[in-house]
Amino acid sequence: MPEHDLQSQLAELRSQLAHDAPLSEEERASLQAIAHDIELRLANEGMVEQNDSLVDGVNLAVERFEVSHPNTAMTLRNIMQTLANMGI
Repeated sequence: MPEHDLQSQLAELRSQLAHDAPLSEEERASLQAIAHDIELRLANEGMVEQNDSLVDGVNLAVERFEVSHPNTAMTLRNIMQTLANMGI
């Protein structure tokens, strides 16, 4: 179930990347890299060791987008919570 939630949240993030408020190329690349890292983690769930850099990256993105893109920050917080629920 958490994997399904995470997939749904990633779809929401991708939708925001495509349709929400304008992002700089750097911001867009940062969010796309986070989404890609999470997708890799889901694809290799059974054989990937614990890696705090993924959660740290999402946390930094929440802080970065909190004021300028609150909807994106909320989606990222939901992703962080789902990752925590999955033990990642």
